[in-house]
Amino acid sequence: MRLYTIEYKGQELPAVMGQSGAMYTLESLGIHVKDMNELIVRFDSLREEIGQKIDGAGAADFAQGVAPEADGCVSNTVACAPGTYRILAPVPVPMQDVICLGVNYMSHMSDMTQGLNFTKKQDTIYFSKRVNRANDPGGRIPLYDFVDSLDYEVELGVILGRDAFCVSREEALSYVLGYTIINDVSARNVQRRHQQWYRGKSLDGYTPMGPCIVTADEIGDVHDLDISCFVNDEKRQSSNTAYMITTVEEAIAELSQGMTLKAGTIIATGTPGGVAMGMDPPKFLKKGDVVRCGIGGIGELVNVVG
Repeated sequence: MRLYTIEYKGQELPAVMGQSGAMYTLESLGIHVKDMNELIVRFDSLREEIGQKIDGAGAADFAQGVAPEADGCVSNTVACAPGTYRILAPVPVPMQDVICLGVNYMSHMSDMTQGLNFTKKQDTIYFSKRVNRANDPGGRIPLYDFVDSLDYEVELGVILGRDAFCVSREEALSYVLGYTIINDVSARNVQRRHQQWYRGKSLDGYTPMGPCIVTADEIGDVHDLDISCFVNDEKRQSSNTAYMITTVEEAIAELSQGMTLKAGTIIATGTPGGVAMGMDPPKFLKKGDVVRCGIGGIGELVNVVG
């Protein structure tokens, strides 16, 4: 199942994509949730109902060209017609800061040459990223006059569907609702100035997310997904989630020891090598650059700088 937040008729609404590719708001299916955060918390109890209503929604009629009503939806099915809605970040306003894993691909260690030594890394590096509002697919990554080294980081995002506390590695994945793509945009000069990552990664617009949440049952092996980033069609990052140092289940299990991970928690699992900072010379983002992050089974997240 693919879960979206869309802007439709002046409202931000949780939605789901049918197998035909038609988009349905949850409200149109008779399922009343105010936003994606509520849907995440209630998803286990709503999953079967959503699936049944999507299966019986008549999307095939829409796909065959049934004329939409004036509001862009097909009568009795309420499948939103293409062009009548805009895809937003799946979780526009996360309930808490995003938890991030630092230097979680061996190939990324060589990028980290800014006075930090990760060659003896043994324990996972965790930090958080303030996200007042996630940036949308197609949204612009802002340029700030105090940032002179803007960088990209494609990452697999993990969304928990229920509270996790002191869970084992073996049961950890059962707490995952689904996965998305996150671009952990970073102001490298701000990181260096403050000698930590929080501020340089937390500026408004620095967390593009999307295009959707793909539920875990549709992903298969989360540690066998191709992950890549292109800047203006130049491949900058290319790897596979198999090369994570700390796996998704290891991170959930470790983080949940003594700390409750609430339903709706978002975990960004680190980026592979190839970021701008690690290039010789560095190739930081500039106005007009198109950044395209992709993960197999999820799709692409595209944003423009400036």
